[in-house]
Amino acid sequence: MNYEGQICRAPMERSSFMLPVMVGCSYNRCKFCNLFRHLKYRELPMEQIEDELRRVKNLGGMPKKIFLGDGNAFGLKTEQLLKILEKIHNYFPECQCINMDATVTSIRVKTDEELRILYEQGVRHLYLGIESGLDDVLNFMEKDHDLDQAYTEIKRLQDAGLIYDAHIMTGVAGHGRGRENAEAMAEFLGRTHPKHVVNFSMFLHKEVPLYKEVEAGRFVPADELENLREERTLIERLNVREEQSVLYDGFHDFIEFRVRGTLPHDREKMLAKLDKAIQRYEEESPIYSLVYGECPNLERCEDHMPVWEMNK
Repeated sequence: MNYEGQICRAPMERSSFMLPVMVGCSYNRCKFCNLFRHLKYRELPMEQIEDELRRVKNLGGMPKKIFLGDGNAFGLKTEQLLKILEKIHNYFPECQCINMDATVTSIRVKTDEELRILYEQGVRHLYLGIESGLDDVLNFMEKDHDLDQAYTEIKRLQDAGLIYDAHIMTGVAGHGRGRENAEAMAEFLGRTHPKHVVNFSMFLHKEVPLYKEVEAGRFVPADELENLREERTLIERLNVREEQSVLYDGFHDFIEFRVRGTLPHDREKMLAKLDKAIQRYEEESPIYSLVYGECPNLERCEDHMPVWEMNK
């Protein structure tokens, strides 16, 4: 497959056949994201999509799960999505579910009837980049929604039978606000009941707009110790009933740490693993998840009052 750009999908989709239907992201404005900034967004022609389906079919492929790429495939017009779904079912009648990334706005522009039809045609999991439980953070990071809008659209998609999965991001609220964000995120997730939660602890890329906010002193990044503590608070506070179990997967790629399990069943095991990592990094100098170079305005980061210590 000739795939343009970086392949990015939730770990739950690792066994899925990834079918590209677009290049880049139709939104592509989140301040922290660099996945698609080098790409010019465009929808792939149906002929190219069908060629890929035919190629996999001719190789003997019989995928039961298909993930539509790239960023925000649910943002395609319903008419286009239905054409793609029809092609998928023609080539792979054994396919049981078709999943994709979405945004709150891409749900909002679809009617209840369109959501119902998409469900009937095999769409199941929508991965939403919720990122933060704080409205001011969502606004600063130029997300496409606020919390009230997210509550409304998630209920609409769930009423249609679709499954909501949440992408979140420790560190997104910046230095000193980890506990606040974790508590707000726990409330949001507790009320919206995602099936999966994927936490990609925030990286700071030099080429994204957020880096300039750090240089200007308008955003102070959290270090990895803060991110681990934030994640611990989230897992501790997230109220999940046994019958609404949530699969949680948290990544801290910069320090090569990962915690995963099913809540509430694995809560204590996950907290113990985080406690061990926290104890380790309490003994080290602050580590920032930077892809390039040193933390800009590092003196400013170090001079800030350690709010985490105040709130313990």
